[in-house]
Amino acid sequence: MNLLAHPELLELLAASHALGTLRGGARRRFETLAREQAPVRAAALVWQGRLAGMTELQQPVTPDPAVWTRIRNLIDAEQAQQALARQRDAATPITAPATTTGGWLRSLALWRGAAAAGALVAVLAVGVGLNLREQLINAPAVQYVAVLSDDKAAASMLVTFDPKKKQLVLQRVGNFREGTDKSLQLWALPPGGAPRSLGVLDNAPALRLAASESDVRVPALAISLEPKGGVPSAGGPTGPVLFHGPLIEKTL
Repeated sequence: MNLLAHPELLELLAASHALGTLRGGARRRFETLAREQAPVRAAALVWQGRLAGMTELQQPVTPDPAVWTRIRNLIDAEQAQQALARQRDAATPITAPATTTGGWLRSLALWRGAAAAGALVAVLAVGVGLNLREQLINAPAVQYVAVLSDDKAAASMLVTFDPKKKQLVLQRVGNFREGTDKSLQLWALPPGGAPRSLGVLDNAPALRLAASESDVRVPALAISLEPKGGVPSAGGPTGPVLFHGPLIEKTL
């Protein structure tokens, strides 16, 4: 299934992945797609950020011991099911009809995961005393999104653009930390033109930079390591480019 052709399903699956309700083979397939396709990876990271923000509103609560017992039982049951499935696969000859059925079952698993995500999001909203629908309506609009990765394809920075507030929002998702004498600088990479500075980053896990849509209407972004305080835009990056990635326009 091409998730990019089904944006609503992609959002539900990304939410399910962040909540932990997408399990087994469906979860592994979604993570494979996320590694291979930047829009899927971006959707997963956006939902992780949304749910992490919700937990910050609540006081820490120590779970009842019965909760851990139920989790252990669920894990044991899933592992037992996987073991039985492997035994059946090893004993069943591979035929053409089985391939068709397998494809249908894989799609069914994805849809079940999406349905579970929708249900659990609603339960979570009630549990934390929030109206999730209202929260999502009031959440920042996202018109452009980019996942900036290093040369090993490890995601390091999630960048979104909110056209209503005319802001770039940057969230660190990797472990890189620049030294006290260095700064990270964000660059727009226009086609056939010189890199253009969009701002210098501080050490905060999340950062907002003022920007207009014309600033971000470019195919890609990059982050370089520069001297403390950054360098003038006219000269372009002077240090190594650490992270880069395509900038994807989303439907509002």
